[in-house]
Amino acid sequence: MLKRVDRLQMAVPDRGSVARSWGEVLGAQPAGEDRVASLGALRTRLRLGNGFVELLEPDGAGPIGDAVAKRGAHLYAAGAATDDVAALVAHLRSQGIEVAEEGGQAFVDPSRSGDVGFRVVLSQDEEREIVGDLDFFYETTLLVADARAAAERCASIFALDPAAFVPIDSKHYGYAGTLTLFHPDLLGRFEVITPYDAAKTMGRFFSRFGESFYMAFAESPSLGAIEVRARELGVGHTPEPPSEGREGDANTVFLHPDALGGMMLGLSRPTQAWQWSGHPERVQPRPGA
Repeated sequence: MLKRVDRLQMAVPDRGSVARSWGEVLGAQPAGEDRVASLGALRTRLRLGNGFVELLEPDGAGPIGDAVAKRGAHLYAAGAATDDVAALVAHLRSQGIEVAEEGGQAFVDPSRSGDVGFRVVLSQDEEREIVGDLDFFYETTLLVADARAAAERCASIFALDPAAFVPIDSKHYGYAGTLTLFHPDLLGRFEVITPYDAAKTMGRFFSRFGESFYMAFAESPSLGAIEVRARELGVGHTPEPPSEGREGDANTVFLHPDALGGMMLGLSRPTQAWQWSGHPERVQPRPGA
C-alpha cells in the first residue's frame, strides 16, 4: 500500500538554521509553514527533489519537544506516499495500531503501537516537479535489534509483499538486514538492518540511541556539483569511491550531519542503487562512459 518515500521529517531546535543548510547544500526551496498539533510542533516544509523535507520544532510539550530534548536535531520520521491514505489508516487500525490524522496526513508513532521503530508519516501520492539537486528520496535506514522480525512486521503493518524484499549485508559498514522494497521495480523502501560491529560508526550509533532511524538516501544526477558546494561551505561529506580531487567521479556521496542540520544523507547517482538492491543489471553506465 506504500508507493514511495516522498519526504523526511526532522526534529530540530531551530527550523530556520536547518532550512538554510538544506537550501545552501542541496537547493531546497521553502514550501510553507504550519503547526502539527498532534506532534506539538511548528513545521517548515521544504520542497526538494519530487518530495519534501519537513522540519519540526517544539511548540510546547509533545513528542517533538521530547525528541529534541533527548537527541537534539535528528531524523525523526520517514515519509511515505500512498494512493489511499484512508484505506491504509483503516488497515493499520485493523491491526491495533493507533494513528493520528491531521491535515490530510497520518502519523504512525511506535510509542502508540509497540512496533519497532516504525515512525512514519503517510501522505497522499501526487506528481510533483523536481526541485533542487535531488531527483527523489528512496530510502530511510532503521536500525533494529532483530532485522528479520522487523522486516516481517513491516510487511504486515504496511501491507507490503515480502517477495519484493531484498537481503542486504555490508561487512564494510558492519550490518545485515532487509530492503523492504514497496514495489519490485522501484527503489522506494525502508532499509531495516541490525548493526553487528559495535566498533564501526553505525554500531556506535546503535549502542547510543537504540532502535531508531539512522540516515536516508536519495538519487541525484548532480553529485559533482554537490561535492564542490559542500567543500566550499566547509561541511562534512564523503565521496565513494574517493574522487581524489576530481568531483563527479563518485558513485555515492555521504553528506554528514553537520551539512544538513543534524542528519546524514546518502546520495547515489541515477540507477546506481540497483547495484545493492537486487538488480545490478539495471545500473546504467555514466553518460559518456
